[in-house]
Amino acid sequence: MTTKLSQLSKAMFMGSVITSCIILSGCQEQPQKPTAKTNQNTKKNAVSSPLATVEISNPSTFVRSDEPIYISYADLGLDIAKPIQIKTAQKTLATQAVDIDTDGQMDGIYFVVDLASAATVNLVIDELIAAPKSTQTKRVQADLAHKVNGQWQPHSRPPKHQINAGKKEYVGGEFKNVQTLTPPDYYTDHSNWIRYEGPGIESDKVGYRFYLDWRNGFDIFGKLTPEPVLHNVGLDGYSSYHDRQDWGMDILKVGGSLGAGGFGVMDNNNELEHVTDVAKRTATIKANGDLRATVQINYQDWQNSRNTQDLTANISMHAGSELAHVELSLTQDLPNFVAGLVKHDDTQFIEGDLSNLSNYGYSYIASWGNQSLDKSPLGIAIFFKKGDLIEIRQDDKNYLAVLKPKGRKNEQKVNYYFASIWQPQSGINDKAAFTQYLEQQAEKLTLTPRVRIKTRFTNKQLDGELTAEKALKWTKALADSELDRKALGYEYTGWDVNRKRKPKFEYDIIGVQPYAFAQLGQLTNESKYNDVVDVVVSSFISPEGEIKRYKKSNFNIDNIPPGRNLIDLYQRTDEKKYLTAINALREQLKDQPRTSNGAFWHKKKYQGQVWLDGVYMGMPFLAKYGVQFEQGHQQQETLDEVVNEFKLTREFLKDESTGLYYHGWDELKKQSWADTNTGLSQQFWARGMGWLAMAVVDVLDYIPEQNTEQREFLLGMVEEVAQSLAKVQDSDTGTWWQVMDKPHQVGNYRESSASAMFVYFFAKALNQGYLSDDYLTVTKNAYNGLLNEFILVHPDSSVSMLNQCYVAGLGFGRDGSYRYYMSEPIVRNDPKGNSPFILAGVEMVKLLTTTEQH
Repeated sequence: MTTKLSQLSKAMFMGSVITSCIILSGCQEQPQKPTAKTNQNTKKNAVSSPLATVEISNPSTFVRSDEPIYISYADLGLDIAKPIQIKTAQKTLATQAVDIDTDGQMDGIYFVVDLASAATVNLVIDELIAAPKSTQTKRVQADLAHKVNGQWQPHSRPPKHQINAGKKEYVGGEFKNVQTLTPPDYYTDHSNWIRYEGPGIESDKVGYRFYLDWRNGFDIFGKLTPEPVLHNVGLDGYSSYHDRQDWGMDILKVGGSLGAGGFGVMDNNNELEHVTDVAKRTATIKANGDLRATVQINYQDWQNSRNTQDLTANISMHAGSELAHVELSLTQDLPNFVAGLVKHDDTQFIEGDLSNLSNYGYSYIASWGNQSLDKSPLGIAIFFKKGDLIEIRQDDKNYLAVLKPKGRKNEQKVNYYFASIWQPQSGINDKAAFTQYLEQQAEKLTLTPRVRIKTRFTNKQLDGELTAEKALKWTKALADSELDRKALGYEYTGWDVNRKRKPKFEYDIIGVQPYAFAQLGQLTNESKYNDVVDVVVSSFISPEGEIKRYKKSNFNIDNIPPGRNLIDLYQRTDEKKYLTAINALREQLKDQPRTSNGAFWHKKKYQGQVWLDGVYMGMPFLAKYGVQFEQGHQQQETLDEVVNEFKLTREFLKDESTGLYYHGWDELKKQSWADTNTGLSQQFWARGMGWLAMAVVDVLDYIPEQNTEQREFLLGMVEEVAQSLAKVQDSDTGTWWQVMDKPHQVGNYRESSASAMFVYFFAKALNQGYLSDDYLTVTKNAYNGLLNEFILVHPDSSVSMLNQCYVAGLGFGRDGSYRYYMSEPIVRNDPKGNSPFILAGVEMVKLLTTTEQH
């Protein structure tokens, strides 16, 4: 694997810890990036300011104790691991340096923080000159031990299927703790060699053990004390921990099931297949700190009904939580993977509600009842993303969540969590209380803490007045970072790292991102930026002009934005294949289903629905096509249709009291998100309005000056949009909130992709004379906010853009509520955010150049 791909892989892995804090590293070749100023004031501030300040907000209306937070050293501006101290106003927090991706190198700092309901905590992070003697409490433990100084002899009671198979048991000796362990071929269950039969992991809430033999079951140690106990469990053999002791006990009868969160695969007969036929199992303790522990189990040459492969399981826990995170890495593709819970008699099966949950939201399956070995109430659960779920099913021994492995060919991964709640430890006494616990845990996994980070390293480089030179520097910095990271990797044979699939011909990776790079290329006359169109967009067009991974019959308006790039390619190359593809997109819009008054449906499957972002998806291409390839009456009809789409959008989606636009309108008034009287969705989603704002200034590029009536309507719309945006601009930062009219409401956050779109809108409108200079201050404040609030510089000079809403839509399972917009992932360096940032920068360079000249 190349360094670039390796670092990108690490970055995506880190996102599973906390999305707000993922880091995408730069690569080997470092293009010219902004460098720190060296004036005396900057030096003085750098010495006196802390390494970083971090604001963490609880997006939930319940207390979130011991919320885990991970911040990479690269995010802090450090190129190597260093001792770190983190303080709140009241105390110093316990911390742990972690190798989050288990590659042998420390990646960052891990800590837990208590978040009161809807509250915000401010942290100060700084370096320590020397690591102090630790006074932290150890709250997690990974444990692995086997006997030494005894001897192997034939097994006295081997499993029935292994009689006469040469299995052995260990007699005598004492236990020795080790970091890694591979049992010999003659080891099996109850060989009396591994303490409690496999590796164990625990938090201050609960412990788990994993059978390192053919059963591969997951078992539970119920705990009655928060102190680590696993190193003292089973010293006298297997029997003692099945009875309650001061520390707790083994509480689950696993039998032939998967136990509490174990895994397997559904075979070709749709029956559960355990991870049984394995040539060699190796358990390794990968982390064993005070706050986070990880056990890794490698299953070498696992033979299943479909293939033979190596399977690796990384199982992690953090302080204060009953949850264990499982990440499975496959070396051969499988169509499914299963996480399961033992199915005991007289237990109640519980399923989370999937109906109003996005694909990135977490749900669960669980069971509740007096199923512990001491007959106390015990709840066990598995948590998974809705988008990963294939089906929920049961067999005679298990409740099962069948999950979809995702990733590149022969690099698939599966992620889920499991948990257990034992009444003597938790105080949870009934199904209702357990269900409340499940709902809160699912929400904690879905709604990540809102994180704002300011670092000394970044602030030093952002220092200085806003000038055209500064705007160009940061525009190129992010563009160059994306070129290094992944921008060229979206070509047809590449990989969509965010969606974890092969790239498709769609609006962001083939549309707005190549377009943004091309605009920067025109500004700077640097060919590397035009390469994105030439390499990525052209790769989707066959010699005959067929568009790959495109299907007209879907009538998905999100497929149209790449058309502008195709027109650019055709104009530069005069190759017929591009014209054929361009005409195919035009034919789609001719046949696109419409509402009764002529507005484009967003997709064929979304009958009668008009989404705000659809205006950007279709109209700039349609306008450019009309001007480029049509004449006379035909051209006029096309441009009328373009402007009419804006008119209909304004008529049906605009809120007259605020001037803001709702995300969607359902003419049929049937969707769960649609008001039964108006058909409107409920919220003002910032990026939805961002797409509209960009669309109106882009379409004006193509409407001829002599088409005064068309231009007058669009210019009036520009003024209206500008007025409404200025009213809801955040006064503290100059940016805009995810749900625009609800600043500071629980869970809401300042969102970067929309903020970049609005900067682009204002700056371009000013450059073109569509707006008066009255909006110059609004625009400059917004661009300064875009830099100061969302830009993070790493030690390798790469740049990241933070706090981007990954996605928001009104498709099936999305109810359009305020909570829905809070529940979608918050990411960094997504094309839907970085591309508008580049476009905004291009227009700001032009604007600031003009203002500086005057």
